[in-house]
Amino acid sequence: MGYTPEERGFVQSLLGAGHRVTAPRQRLLAAVAGLGDQFTAEDLAAAAPGVGRATVFRTLRLMLDLDIVCQVVLDDGTLHYRLTSGGHHHHISCSDCGAVIDFATCDIDDLLGELSRRTGYAIEAHRLEVYGRCAACRGSAGERTRPAAAHA
Repeated sequence: MGYTPEERGFVQSLLGAGHRVTAPRQRLLAAVAGLGDQFTAEDLAAAAPGVGRATVFRTLRLMLDLDIVCQVVLDDGTLHYRLTSGGHHHHISCSDCGAVIDFATCDIDDLLGELSRRTGYAIEAHRLEVYGRCAACRGSAGERTRPAAAHA
């Protein structure tokens, strides 16, 4: 089977981690590559007809574990997936149009250290999701760009 460069990278990740590249996984990898910037598990299932729901969810979990996709929690609480930009990163999502961009700097290491010291927890991971309105949505509503409100 001929793979796109993106699909070839997925296949190499699977094989490199000792996983088989089955026909259903191939269909799901192709579907992910064609779904665009972000998608839900339901979108993926619809894009790969004939692949069982359990296989869709197991393969999504595997793709998360292999850092092929990452989860994005939108401000309404819905869970989406997108191809990962690699490495530790966070997301900023537009509350109007749903656009998502990645950012890698969060500078919260000091906060995490203090939190660990105060609580006695050995902090193993964190997730930071930021929500706002993108420039295009603010501009389309005729709204002036204004600085974000300060939080106490």
